[in-house]
Amino acid sequence: MDYLPASHAFLEADRVDAAKPEEAMAVVVPFGLEATVSYGGGTAAGPAAILAASDQLELYDEELACEPNAVFGVATLAEPEIAADQAAALEQLDQLVEPIVAAGRFPLILGGEHALTPGAIRPFLRRNTELAILQIDAHADLRDGYLGAHYSHASAMRRALDHDGVQVISVGIRSVSAEEIAYAKANSDRVTIHFAKDQDRWSVDEIVAPLKGKCIYISFDIDGLDGAVMPATGTPTPGGLQYWQAMNVLRAASEVGTVVGGDVVELAPIEGLHVCDYTAAAVAYKLMSYALIAR
Repeated sequence: MDYLPASHAFLEADRVDAAKPEEAMAVVVPFGLEATVSYGGGTAAGPAAILAASDQLELYDEELACEPNAVFGVATLAEPEIAADQAAALEQLDQLVEPIVAAGRFPLILGGEHALTPGAIRPFLRRNTELAILQIDAHADLRDGYLGAHYSHASAMRRALDHDGVQVISVGIRSVSAEEIAYAKANSDRVTIHFAKDQDRWSVDEIVAPLKGKCIYISFDIDGLDGAVMPATGTPTPGGLQYWQAMNVLRAASEVGTVVGGDVVELAPIEGLHVCDYTAAAVAYKLMSYALIAR
């Protein structure tokens, strides 16, 4: 694999030990796909912004009472030149993730638009008849194509559900079409939506209950956070999750099932607004930490 040097890697990994990146359990995969965004753009710059901000994260996690990266190790791949054709780009991501999964390691993809998720999960589906996707998002992403694009960012979960063994648990949804509601109702055995309007009545235990004992892939669209918390995304949406509210869901999921990989997508950096880049980097570190410390 083509690893970035420690000085440019996630967490600036030489602060602990990056001499042997091939031995790290977590492998960060920057993949700045930007092909079907339909409102605000900028996702191509997301991975670089997250990597740069991650250098400023404290390694010690007061919630987990350790430096998680020192426990499991983190390596970062160099970002490839992404194919212009959307189907080819997803195949490219599949081939990047495949050797990571084959080695029993944990891939975390930094997007890039949400359309990348169906490519990222393919290596897991070659090994598991079932895969549960925990989706943190403002949008259901259940359209069967959007604006002429079959592999649209608005179709990320629909394309994932093209695989029979996939189940989706969505949290934070507050922007959805009639088409998506109809699809979700017709596939209620595979799609569960927790709408943001109901968040004052949510039970985290109830949200993660269907994930118990399952292989879980976490897809964290950064616009799942409230628009006031995360304006640096193509569609910043009001009424969303607060940071710790989202983290509580991630942690609970890691405690009831096995989180095998994930992605953090849809960051569109705003020049000078570092808090958004930093927040996305913190989400990425928390996601891998919950998953791998739980193991």
